Amino acid sequence: MDIERIRAPIADDLQAVNALIRQQLHSDVVLINQLAGYIIDGGGKRLRPLTVLLSARACGYAGAAHINAAAIIEFIHTSTLLHDDVVDESSLRRGRETANAIWGNQASVLVGDFLYSRSFQMMVGIGSMRVMEILADTTNTIAEGEVLQLLNVHDPDTTEERYMAVIHCKTAKLFEAAAQLGAVLTDRPRDEELALGRYGMHLGTAFQLIDDVLDYSASSAELGKNIGDDLAEGKPTLPLIHAMRHGTPEEVRIIREAIEQGGLEHIDVVSRTIESTGALDYTARLAAEEAERAITQLGALPDSPAKDALVGLARFSVSRRY
Repeated sequence: MDIERIRAPIADDLQAVNALIRQQLHSDVVLINQLAGYIIDGGGKRLRPLTVLLSARACGYAGAAHINAAAIIEFIHTSTLLHDDVVDESSLRRGRETANAIWGNQASVLVGDFLYSRSFQMMVGIGSMRVMEILADTTNTIAEGEVLQLLNVHDPDTTEERYMAVIHCKTAKLFEAAAQLGAVLTDRPRDEELALGRYGMHLGTAFQLIDDVLDYSASSAELGKNIGDDLAEGKPTLPLIHAMRHGTPEEVRIIREAIEQGGLEHIDVVSRTIESTGALDYTARLAAEEAERAITQLGALPDSPAKDALVGLARFSVSRRY
Protein backbone atom coordinates (compact mmCIF):
# COMPACT_ATOMS: atom_id res chain seq x y z
CA MET A 1 0.00 0.00 0.00
CA ASP A 2 1.58 3.30 -1.08
CA ILE A 3 1.27 6.51 0.90
CA GLU A 4 -1.59 7.88 -1.20
CA ARG A 5 -3.72 4.79 -0.57
CA ILE A 6 -2.89 5.04 3.13
CA ARG A 7 -4.09 8.64 3.19
CA ALA A 8 -7.26 7.97 1.18
CA PRO A 9 -9.63 7.05 4.07
CA ILE A 10 -8.89 10.33 5.85
CA ALA A 11 -8.19 12.67 2.92
CA ASP A 12 -10.74 15.25 4.09
CA ASP A 13 -9.36 15.08 7.64
CA LEU A 14 -5.85 15.77 6.35
CA GLN A 15 -7.07 18.86 4.51
CA ALA A 16 -8.71 20.06 7.73
CA VAL A 17 -5.46 19.48 9.66
CA ASN A 18 -3.44 21.46 7.12
CA ALA A 19 -5.94 24.32 7.31
CA LEU A 20 -5.80 24.32 11.12
CA ILE A 21 -2.00 24.27 11.09
CA ARG A 22 -1.94 27.39 8.92
CA GLN A 23 -4.49 29.11 11.14
CA GLN A 24 -2.61 28.26 14.35
CA LEU A 25 0.76 29.27 12.91
CA HIS A 26 -0.35 32.88 12.71
CA SER A 27 1.47 35.34 14.94
CA ASP A 28 1.81 39.11 15.03
CA VAL A 29 5.57 38.49 14.95
CA VAL A 30 6.48 38.30 11.27
CA LEU A 31 9.59 36.17 11.76
CA ILE A 32 7.51 33.45 13.43
CA ASN A 33 5.18 33.32 10.42
CA GLN A 34 8.11 33.16 8.01
CA LEU A 35 10.24 30.58 9.78
CA ALA A 36 7.47 28.30 11.04
CA GLY A 37 5.73 28.42 7.68
CA TYR A 38 8.99 27.51 5.95
CA ILE A 39 9.50 24.31 7.89
CA ILE A 40 5.81 23.31 7.95
CA ASP A 41 5.76 23.65 4.15
CA GLY A 42 8.96 21.62 3.85
CA GLY A 43 7.40 18.58 2.26
CA GLY A 44 7.19 16.25 5.25
CA LYS A 45 5.16 13.05 5.03
CA ARG A 46 2.88 14.06 7.94
CA LEU A 47 3.07 10.46 9.23
CA ARG A 48 2.47 11.42 12.85
CA PRO A 49 -0.75 13.40 12.29
CA LEU A 50 -1.76 10.71 9.80
CA THR A 51 -1.41 8.17 12.62
CA VAL A 52 -3.71 10.24 14.86
CA LEU A 53 -6.39 10.51 12.18
CA LEU A 54 -6.29 6.83 11.18
CA SER A 55 -6.32 5.71 14.81
CA ALA A 56 -9.35 7.88 15.59
CA ARG A 57 -11.28 6.70 12.52
CA ALA A 58 -10.34 3.06 13.16
CA CYS A 59 -11.82 3.46 16.66
CA GLY A 60 -15.05 4.88 15.18
CA TYR A 61 -14.49 8.48 16.22
CA ALA A 62 -17.08 10.87 14.74
CA GLY A 63 -16.15 14.22 16.31
CA ALA A 64 -13.67 16.93 15.34
CA ALA A 65 -11.10 16.92 18.17
CA HIS A 66 -8.88 14.50 16.25
CA ILE A 67 -8.12 17.34 13.84
CA ASN A 68 -6.78 19.43 16.74
CA ALA A 69 -4.86 16.44 18.12
CA ALA A 70 -3.23 15.76 14.76
CA ALA A 71 -2.16 19.40 14.39
CA ILE A 72 -0.77 19.38 17.94
CA ILE A 73 1.32 16.29 17.16
CA GLU A 74 2.69 17.96 14.02
CA PHE A 75 3.57 21.12 15.95
CA ILE A 76 5.44 19.13 18.59
CA HIS A 77 7.29 17.23 15.85
CA THR A 78 8.15 20.41 13.97
CA SER A 79 9.49 22.09 17.10
CA THR A 80 11.79 19.10 17.71
CA LEU A 81 13.07 19.36 14.12
CA LEU A 82 13.96 23.01 14.64
CA HIS A 83 15.81 22.21 17.84
CA ASP A 84 17.47 19.08 16.39
CA ASP A 85 18.89 20.95 13.41
CA VAL A 86 20.47 23.50 15.74
CA VAL A 87 21.96 20.84 18.03
CA ASP A 88 23.21 18.79 15.06
CA GLU A 89 24.38 21.87 13.13
CA SER A 90 22.47 20.50 10.13
CA SER A 91 22.31 22.44 6.87
CA LEU A 92 19.91 20.28 4.83
CA ARG A 93 16.51 18.76 5.61
CA ARG A 94 13.94 17.40 3.15
CA GLY A 95 16.12 18.59 0.30
CA ARG A 96 16.14 22.22 1.42
CA GLU A 97 18.29 24.42 3.59
CA THR A 98 17.42 24.10 7.25
CA ALA A 99 15.76 27.02 9.02
CA ASN A 100 18.85 27.59 11.16
CA ALA A 101 20.99 27.82 8.02
CA ILE A 102 18.75 30.65 6.77
CA TRP A 103 17.64 32.53 9.90
CA GLY A 104 20.27 31.43 12.42
CA ASN A 105 20.26 29.27 15.54
CA GLN A 106 18.65 31.79 17.87
CA ALA A 107 15.57 32.30 15.70
CA SER A 108 15.19 28.56 15.12
CA VAL A 109 15.29 27.71 18.81
CA LEU A 110 12.85 30.47 19.75
CA VAL A 111 10.35 29.62 17.01
CA GLY A 112 10.62 26.01 18.10
CA ASP A 113 9.64 27.17 21.57
CA PHE A 114 6.71 29.06 20.06
CA LEU A 115 5.44 25.89 18.36
CA TYR A 116 5.79 23.93 21.62
CA SER A 117 3.82 26.53 23.56
CA ARG A 118 1.19 26.85 20.82
CA SER A 119 0.68 23.09 20.92
CA PHE A 120 -0.07 23.29 24.65
CA GLN A 121 -2.55 26.11 24.07
CA MET A 122 -4.31 23.82 21.59
CA MET A 123 -4.28 20.91 24.06
CA VAL A 124 -6.27 23.00 26.52
CA GLY A 125 -8.84 23.54 23.78
CA ILE A 126 -9.48 19.78 23.52
CA GLY A 127 -10.53 19.78 27.17
CA SER A 128 -9.29 16.30 28.12
CA MET A 129 -7.00 15.72 31.08
CA ARG A 130 -6.04 12.33 29.63
CA VAL A 131 -4.91 14.00 26.38
CA MET A 132 -2.94 16.55 28.41
CA GLU A 133 -1.35 13.79 30.49
CA ILE A 134 -0.26 11.76 27.45
CA LEU A 135 1.19 14.74 25.59
CA ALA A 136 2.90 16.24 28.64
CA ASP A 137 4.56 12.87 29.36
CA THR A 138 5.46 12.53 25.68
CA THR A 139 7.19 15.89 25.37
CA ASN A 140 9.14 15.21 28.56
CA THR A 141 10.25 11.79 27.27
CA ILE A 142 11.32 13.30 23.94
CA ALA A 143 13.49 15.81 25.81
CA GLU A 144 15.07 12.95 27.76
CA GLY A 145 15.72 11.16 24.47
CA GLU A 146 17.48 14.20 23.10
CA VAL A 147 19.79 14.25 26.12
CA LEU A 148 20.40 10.49 25.88
CA GLN A 149 21.37 10.92 22.24
CA LEU A 150 23.73 13.74 23.18
CA LEU A 151 25.46 11.40 25.64
CA ASN A 152 25.94 8.82 22.87
CA VAL A 153 27.42 11.24 20.33
CA HIS A 154 31.12 10.54 19.65
CA ASP A 155 30.92 7.47 21.91
CA PRO A 156 31.89 4.32 19.93
CA ASP A 157 31.11 2.16 22.98
CA THR A 158 27.38 2.91 22.66
CA THR A 159 25.54 -0.42 22.88
CA GLU A 160 22.53 -1.55 20.86
CA GLU A 161 20.46 -1.33 24.04
CA ARG A 162 21.47 2.28 24.67
CA TYR A 163 20.78 3.18 21.07
CA MET A 164 17.34 1.56 21.12
CA ALA A 165 16.53 3.50 24.30
CA VAL A 166 17.22 6.72 22.37
CA ILE A 167 14.94 5.62 19.51
CA HIS A 168 12.12 4.78 21.90
CA CYS A 169 12.32 8.14 23.66
CA LYS A 170 13.26 10.48 20.84
CA THR A 171 11.28 9.11 17.87
CA ALA A 172 8.88 6.32 18.78
CA LYS A 173 7.30 8.08 21.77
CA LEU A 174 5.54 10.66 19.59
CA PHE A 175 4.19 7.91 17.31
CA GLU A 176 2.98 6.12 20.44
CA ALA A 177 1.10 9.21 21.59
CA ALA A 178 -0.32 9.80 18.11
CA ALA A 179 -1.83 6.32 17.91
CA GLN A 180 -3.01 6.36 21.53
CA LEU A 181 -4.90 9.63 21.15
CA GLY A 182 -7.35 8.13 18.67
CA ALA A 183 -8.52 5.66 21.30
CA VAL A 184 -8.58 8.30 24.06
CA LEU A 185 -10.79 10.65 22.03
CA THR A 186 -13.21 7.79 21.36
CA ASP A 187 -13.29 6.69 25.02
CA ARG A 188 -12.17 3.19 24.10
CA PRO A 189 -11.30 0.79 26.95
CA ARG A 190 -7.85 1.30 28.47
CA ASP A 191 -6.51 -2.00 27.09
CA GLU A 192 -7.35 -0.86 23.53
CA GLU A 193 -5.80 2.54 24.20
CA LEU A 194 -2.58 0.91 25.37
CA ALA A 195 -2.58 -1.53 22.45
CA LEU A 196 -2.78 1.36 20.01
CA GLY A 197 0.01 3.05 21.93
CA ARG A 198 2.15 -0.07 21.47
CA TYR A 199 1.27 -0.01 17.77
CA GLY A 200 2.67 3.51 17.59
CA MET A 201 5.79 2.63 19.57
CA HIS A 202 6.64 -0.28 17.26
CA LEU A 203 5.76 1.81 14.19
CA GLY A 204 8.03 4.66 15.28
CA THR A 205 10.88 2.26 16.08
CA ALA A 206 10.59 0.66 12.64
CA PHE A 207 10.50 4.09 11.02
CA GLN A 208 13.71 5.24 12.74
CA LEU A 209 15.57 2.00 12.02
CA ILE A 210 14.82 2.40 8.32
CA ASP A 211 16.06 5.99 8.55
CA ASP A 212 19.33 4.50 9.83
CA VAL A 213 19.45 2.17 6.82
CA LEU A 214 18.69 4.97 4.37
CA ASP A 215 21.46 7.13 5.80
CA TYR A 216 23.93 4.70 4.19
CA SER A 217 21.96 3.41 1.20
CA ALA A 218 19.66 6.08 -0.30
CA SER A 219 20.73 8.93 -2.54
CA SER A 220 20.72 12.51 -1.25
CA ALA A 221 17.88 13.31 -3.65
CA GLU A 222 15.76 10.45 -2.29
CA LEU A 223 16.53 11.08 1.36
CA GLY A 224 16.39 14.88 1.32
CA LYS A 225 19.50 15.24 3.46
CA ASN A 226 23.19 14.59 3.09
CA ILE A 227 24.18 10.93 3.01
CA GLY A 228 26.32 9.99 5.99
CA ASP A 229 25.00 12.86 8.11
CA ASP A 230 24.78 10.61 11.17
CA LEU A 231 28.42 9.60 10.84
CA ALA A 232 29.48 13.20 10.19
CA GLU A 233 27.81 14.14 13.48
CA GLY A 234 29.49 11.29 15.36
CA LYS A 235 26.23 9.41 15.96
CA PRO A 236 26.70 5.66 16.51
CA THR A 237 23.52 4.37 14.84
CA LEU A 238 22.62 0.68 14.65
CA PRO A 239 24.40 -0.11 11.34
CA LEU A 240 27.64 1.22 12.83
CA ILE A 241 27.13 -0.65 16.11
CA HIS A 242 26.53 -3.90 14.21
CA ALA A 243 29.53 -3.30 11.90
CA MET A 244 31.78 -2.82 14.92
CA ARG A 245 30.57 -6.12 16.36
CA HIS A 246 31.46 -8.05 13.19
CA GLY A 247 34.19 -6.11 11.38
CA THR A 248 37.91 -6.85 11.34
CA PRO A 249 40.07 -5.18 14.00
CA GLU A 250 41.25 -2.62 11.45
CA GLU A 251 37.71 -1.88 10.28
CA VAL A 252 36.55 -1.49 13.87
CA ARG A 253 39.43 0.88 14.58
CA ILE A 254 38.47 3.07 11.62
CA ILE A 255 34.78 3.15 12.57
CA ARG A 256 35.61 4.00 16.18
CA GLU A 257 37.85 6.83 15.00
CA ALA A 258 35.12 8.10 12.64
CA ILE A 259 32.57 8.17 15.47
CA GLU A 260 34.97 9.82 17.92
CA GLN A 261 36.05 12.53 15.50
CA GLY A 262 32.95 12.97 13.32
CA GLY A 263 33.28 13.96 9.69
CA LEU A 264 33.28 11.84 6.55
CA GLU A 265 37.00 11.28 6.00
CA HIS A 266 36.53 7.49 6.27
CA ILE A 267 33.05 7.21 4.75
CA ASP A 268 34.20 4.82 1.99
CA VAL A 269 35.78 2.35 4.41
CA VAL A 270 32.85 2.66 6.81
CA SER A 271 30.32 2.07 4.01
CA ARG A 272 32.21 -1.00 2.78
CA THR A 273 32.36 -2.42 6.29
CA ILE A 274 28.66 -1.82 6.82
CA GLU A 275 27.99 -3.71 3.59
CA SER A 276 30.39 -6.59 4.23
CA THR A 277 29.08 -7.21 7.76
CA GLY A 278 25.43 -7.21 6.68
CA ALA A 279 24.68 -4.29 8.98
CA LEU A 280 21.97 -2.80 6.76
CA ASP A 281 20.23 -6.16 6.36
CA TYR A 282 20.37 -6.66 10.12
CA THR A 283 18.89 -3.25 10.82
CA ALA A 284 16.20 -3.66 8.14
CA ARG A 285 15.28 -7.06 9.58
CA LEU A 286 14.78 -5.58 13.04
CA ALA A 287 12.65 -2.82 11.48
CA ALA A 288 10.47 -5.41 9.71
CA GLU A 289 9.99 -7.28 12.99
CA GLU A 290 8.92 -4.03 14.68
CA ALA A 291 6.41 -3.34 11.89
CA GLU A 292 4.87 -6.79 12.29
CA ARG A 293 4.68 -6.30 16.07
CA ALA A 294 2.83 -3.04 15.41
CA ILE A 295 0.29 -4.80 13.20
CA THR A 296 -0.43 -7.47 15.83
CA GLN A 297 -1.58 -4.72 18.23
CA LEU A 298 -4.53 -3.88 15.95
CA GLY A 299 -6.36 -7.15 16.57
CA ALA A 300 -9.08 -5.65 18.79
CA LEU A 301 -10.13 -3.06 16.20
CA PRO A 302 -13.05 -3.83 13.90
CA ASP A 303 -12.29 -4.17 10.21
CA SER A 304 -12.41 -0.84 8.39
CA PRO A 305 -10.55 1.10 5.69
CA ALA A 306 -8.79 3.05 8.45
CA LYS A 307 -7.56 -0.15 10.12
CA ASP A 308 -6.32 -1.42 6.76
CA ALA A 309 -4.48 1.87 6.32
CA LEU A 310 -2.83 1.47 9.75
CA VAL A 311 -1.56 -1.93 8.61
CA GLY A 312 -0.40 -0.33 5.37
CA LEU A 313 1.35 2.45 7.28
CA ALA A 314 3.37 -0.08 9.28
CA ARG A 315 4.44 -1.84 6.10
CA PHE A 316 5.16 1.45 4.32
CA SER A 317 7.46 2.49 7.17
CA VAL A 318 9.87 -0.32 6.28
CA SER A 319 9.50 -0.40 2.47
CA ARG A 320 10.01 3.33 1.81
CA ARG A 321 13.02 4.84 0.05
CA TYR A 322 12.76 8.32 1.59
